[in-house]
Amino acid sequence: MEIHLWWLELELRAKQWLRENTGAQEVPDNVAEAVAAAGGSLTGGTLTQREWDFIVTQSEFVD
Repeated sequence: MEIHLWWLELELRAKQWLRENTGAQEVPDNVAEAVAAAGGSLTGGTLTQREWDFIVTQSEFVD
């Protein structure tokens, strides 16, 4: 499932961790479980570059 579909369902603590650790090579189990519960999945223990880019874009302030 595409990240824009599961990101809104992701619990706040997991979102915060992903925003604070953008590009992490490995996502902790509790965050991975939250991603799966929201409908997402990990590839090789982390998100894809496209998913990390989405998170960065969603975290930027709008002028």
